[in-house]
Amino acid sequence: MWLFVFFDMPTNTKKERKAAARFRKNLLKDGYSMMQYSVYIRHCASRESGEVHIRRVKSFLEEAGQVSILSVTDKQYGNIYNYWGIKSNPLPEAPKQLELF
Repeated sequence: MWLFVFFDMPTNTKKERKAAARFRKNLLKDGYSMMQYSVYIRHCASRESGEVHIRRVKSFLEEAGQVSILSVTDKQYGNIYNYWGIKSNPLPEAPKQLELF
């Protein structure tokens, strides 16, 4: 499954800018990649793993701002269309799941 974190944080004061930067840095430390400036994505091997990362994002929340988390399956994510200018770029390959026997 894939987790999308969408957020809109106030950045009017120095304190607010630091809080927004701290939130973004925490997402990066937790394995998220920036899709757009306030949209971060992360692949999770299972729903349980996704729930762990959702709880972590909740622990990163700051005093102000709006944060939304969306989870989608690999199949749903595979139907996304990404455009950079007029050209369509293919999705990066999803991480391989490690199987232990």
